Amino acid sequence: MQQLVKLTGIARLAAEGALLTEKRRVEYRTLPTRRWLNRCHSNRVPFHWSINPYRGCEFGCKYCYARYTHEFMERREAEAFETEIYAKDWDPAAFAAELEAVKPGHIIGIGTATDPYQPMERTFRRTRAVLEAMLPLRGAAIFITTKSNLPPRDIDLLQQLSEHNEVGVTLSVTTMKRELARLTEPYAPRPDLRMQAVAKLASAGIQVGVIANPVLPLLTDSEENLESVARAAKVAGAHQFGAAVLFLQPCAQRVFFPFLAERFPQYLRRYEASFASGAYLKGKYPERIRKIVKQVRERIGIPARGLDLPMPAAPEEAQMVLF
Repeated sequence: MQQLVKLTGIARLAAEGALLTEKRRVEYRTLPTRRWLNRCHSNRVPFHWSINPYRGCEFGCKYCYARYTHEFMERREAEAFETEIYAKDWDPAAFAAELEAVKPGHIIGIGTATDPYQPMERTFRRTRAVLEAMLPLRGAAIFITTKSNLPPRDIDLLQQLSEHNEVGVTLSVTTMKRELARLTEPYAPRPDLRMQAVAKLASAGIQVGVIANPVLPLLTDSEENLESVARAAKVAGAHQFGAAVLFLQPCAQRVFFPFLAERFPQYLRRYEASFASGAYLKGKYPERIRKIVKQVRERIGIPARGLDLPMPAAPEEAQMVLF
């Protein structure tokens, strides 16, 4: 007789969630939520607080580092992160009470783990509810990161928030090549649509940046590719540009390595060797990418992101890369 596993914590809450709706490849559920505002303590993120309105992400990026978050809910299948999406239950009064902990000068990151503007946001509007609830804030810094072209929908709220806070939106665009983007980020909007969103935000006076994150070794790491993204960002009116090298958690390797084996088998062994000892790369390769990005910015005349911090040293166990 099979023994039932007793679920606790976030796994129990996920199991209690009700089915909201579903479509061909994705199932959406509610997620009972104790807190929306999470305190950040890692030196790898420049935020005091993070907000992620959803768990899981429909965009299905092959390299996504956040896949591990589904493991907390006992959803360990590789594809579950992009096919079982949870919208956190919204309680405006409870969220307003949480916001009392945000002080002037604090930085809030929205979309640090899952995309706040993924397709379900058009229906469930959790991110818009968060922005609306934050309107009373004064002196905070609010930064949104996304691969979506949906942020212009909320220009009205972003403008209102900007009156009393620093507000920025960053769009991730790894390449301007549609075919390559479709392979690595199969359900994200096309790169040109994301750049159109950049242009709309910039024309509305919203501080907007573009990051070519993550830089994928052998796939998107050429100077030509990075410059094409930076030039498109400049033309669209982006205020900032940045890029950082891929880090590959074991949960992401379980998806990314089979993807390489199928689509780019000539690179698989080099990736396996380079990430054999950990998720972070060290050595001449990441330093070379930093120099290329710096040169591209100087050539095009677009500054670094305000949130770009000196990259922390890779853990000692990080592998010397072979790229």
